[in-house]
Amino acid sequence: MTSQTQEQAPAIPAAHRAVLEVEGLSVEYAGEVRACVDVSFTLRRGEILGVAGESGSGKSTLITALTRLQRPPALTTAGRILYHGRDGGPPVDLVALDDRSLRELRWTSLSIVLQSAMDALNPVMRLGAQFADALRAHDRRMSKKEAWRRAAELLAMVGISADRVRGYPHQLSGGMRQRAAIALALACRPDLVVMDEPTTAVDVVMQRQILSQVLRLRDELGFAVVFVTHDLSLLLEVADRIAIMYAGRIVEIGTARALYTDPKHPYTRGLRDSFPPLHAPLRPLTGIPGSPPDLRRPPPGCPFHPRCPERFDGCDRTLPELVTTGGHEVACLLYPAGGERS
Repeated sequence: MTSQTQEQAPAIPAAHRAVLEVEGLSVEYAGEVRACVDVSFTLRRGEILGVAGESGSGKSTLITALTRLQRPPALTTAGRILYHGRDGGPPVDLVALDDRSLRELRWTSLSIVLQSAMDALNPVMRLGAQFADALRAHDRRMSKKEAWRRAAELLAMVGISADRVRGYPHQLSGGMRQRAAIALALACRPDLVVMDEPTTAVDVVMQRQILSQVLRLRDELGFAVVFVTHDLSLLLEVADRIAIMYAGRIVEIGTARALYTDPKHPYTRGLRDSFPPLHAPLRPLTGIPGSPPDLRRPPPGCPFHPRCPERFDGCDRTLPELVTTGGHEVACLLYPAGGERS
């Protein structure tokens, strides 16, 4: 065996390579409100990472920071967002990227599906024209005719009749508009799609259809997803891993199955126990007392301690950091460094 062969690291399968590495990301509003604090995670190609938590936990701030869509007074004050392109070259830090380079990555590498499709679709433009704008902006060689044909194909891909390409957004139902927004996000075959509560505005039946199509398209096209919602039960069905946010911090992250069967953080248990199981004996539902903290004046120590049923001496003074225990990462003083429960 030659020395060159000995020095070569084993190849990492494409399916297991990171597409996004978030390291110590912090976002503040006007220097007063820390809406995201030291957020770190890795997203692999083809993976669906769910992000759950109550309103005000920092979910929307996180995704606008990931996509560089935040506006003043929001400001990323620390951390890196490393995007790994499909070409295998060195990663790009999205935080430090200039506007021109960022525009080149948007839609071809990174796209977003907003909570309300009417916020993303222009009400006075035909669907085909909106798709054609995005397609031709990133492929100058594509003719207008080709772009409209591709728009019809994209609509058909999400179960919308191709003849709707000449229609306007208001002529579609809410579920069809949301599926059209997903098709638009996939127009340039991005590596990563960020979804901000994409099923909140539709009924339960349409929600199921949209989620099924997201899973099917993920399997066909291989893109990764950051799926943000306040509904933990929804993420348990679609996500590979789930990150739980509270007061701007990730307090637990693990596989969907592990977070359902054996959540470590008291807040995660509270979220899980706040919705009824479909296939289990009846049990009383237990909500989480109190409200999330005011991020202008967060409590000392663990931010969840004023609401925590398992708090003990020290929770109001010591801020827990993420430690690995039982296959999870959890930020709770019940699990000190080393993973053994106190």
